[in-house]
Amino acid sequence: MPLSTPELGRSARKRKLILEAATTAFLNRGYDGTSMDDVAALAAVSKPTVYKHFADKERLFYEIVLATTEPMSDLVRLIADAFGDTRHLERSLRQFARQFISALMQPRVLRLRRLVIANAERFPEMGRAWYAHGFERALAALADEFRRLTDQRLLCADDPLMAANHFVGLLLWIPVNKVMFSGEAGTSSAAELQHYADAAVGAFLSAYGGRDQVTHQR
Repeated sequence: MPLSTPELGRSARKRKLILEAATTAFLNRGYDGTSMDDVAALAAVSKPTVYKHFADKERLFYEIVLATTEPMSDLVRLIADAFGDTRHLERSLRQFARQFISALMQPRVLRLRRLVIANAERFPEMGRAWYAHGFERALAALADEFRRLTDQRLLCADDPLMAANHFVGLLLWIPVNKVMFSGEAGTSSAAELQHYADAAVGAFLSAYGGRDQVTHQR
């Protein structure tokens, strides 16, 4: 006999509570430091209820990690909207770079990144899936925009995907490494992030700018 709508609603709410509790537990305690008992207690449900929705801790961890790639959809939309006005490409790049670095340097995003990296060797498929559904999507979208701008002779990017990687690398190398090695999510101030963004755009245009952009830079 099929479940009624109220029962389905309760089941969905419990599943959501479990996922939220698991995310909090894994971020605070790591994979090894989190038990299904911890998740059940945080979600205020019974341990059998947790197992009803998720077969084991690994499956639960896998699901909450993949769920964290959803905000990347906002970044993909940001990329699609960033370069509509190509009359002022440098200005558009600076504005986009500041928004992009601010989004990726949020403390929760950084903690999730560290959590995935810490467990990538143990769960390589999870790590690959997180990268493909998350960061790789943003790189592909950025490469598409760089390809379009190259067709318009505003950039000189023979390999747009490599150019996208270089752009993001210039943006994130300093602040991300500061966080990864110090363990402090708020290592860089807003002013520092803006400085990194502007410097990255300048270096990127020096390497990939079209003829007009290079002339402007000089």
